[in-house]
Amino acid sequence: MKFSLNWSNVINPERTELVFANRNKEFGGYVIRKTYVRTALLSLFICVAAILLLVVAPMVASFISSTKNALETKITESVTLAEPPPIDKSTPPPPPVEPPPPVQETIKFTPPKVVKDEEAEEPPPTQEQVKETTVSTVTQEGEKIIDLPPDPVVDPDEGKIFTVVEEMPSFPGGEEALMKYLGTQIKYPVMARENGISGRVYLSFYVDKDGKVKEVKVLRGIGGGCDEEALRVVRAMPDWKPGRQNGRNVAVYYNVPVSFNLK
Repeated sequence: MKFSLNWSNVINPERTELVFANRNKEFGGYVIRKTYVRTALLSLFICVAAILLLVVAPMVASFISSTKNALETKITESVTLAEPPPIDKSTPPPPPVEPPPPVQETIKFTPPKVVKDEEAEEPPPTQEQVKETTVSTVTQEGEKIIDLPPDPVVDPDEGKIFTVVEEMPSFPGGEEALMKYLGTQIKYPVMARENGISGRVYLSFYVDKDGKVKEVKVLRGIGGGCDEEALRVVRAMPDWKPGRQNGRNVAVYYNVPVSFNLK
C-alpha cells in the first residue's frame, strides 16, 4: 500500500490545514486525517503480530509436548542389573588373622663368671633394670603398653530426689536434737504474739547427698510472721546426715513441723 502525500491526497497535512482553517478543529474529521498514517501503520503491525502468534503458538506447544514426552520416557525406562556371580560354598572361608602379640621388653642376663676385667664383654644388668623388665637371653625393646584409665562410674540416681529411701536423712543428734534446735532458735514474731496467733507451720525441703538443706518451702502456714520465722530457722540448720540408697548418698525430701505456742 502506497501512501502519497501530494495535494490530491485528502490526508496531506497542508490540505488538511487549509480545509479546516477558521473551522472547528475539534471536529472528528480533522483528528482522523491528522492521525490516519500512524493509525494505519499501527493497525498493520498489530495484524502481522497476531498472524505470527497464531502460526507460531501451535508449533511451540507441540515442541514443549514432545520434549515432555521424551523426558517421561527416559525417566520410566527401567534398568536391569546383571545377577551377581554364584557363591562357591565348597571352599571354606579363610580363618581370621589374629594380630601378633605385642613384643615384650626383655633384658639379657647371663650367669656371672669370674674373669679378668679386660676379658669382661658386657656388664650385668642392675637391680633396677631387672625389676622393670623381663629377664631373657637377649636384650630387646618392647612395645609400650599404655594403661587407659577405667571408665567413670555413672550414678544412675544422679539428679534424682527420693521420697523414701533405705536410710532416711537425719538431723545431727536425731529427732530430739532437731526439736531442741527448733525450740531454742525460734523467736516468736511480735505481730503473732499481739494477735494471739499460734499453731504449727509445716515446711518441706530436701537434704542433698552432701547433707545440705535445699529449697525450703511452706506447705501450710499460720501467718503473723510465723511462716517467715520458720523458713529462716530451717534454712539456717546445720548439715544433716544424708540419706542412702543402694549404698550411695542420695537426695531425699523431708517435711518438718515448727510449733508456735503462746505461754
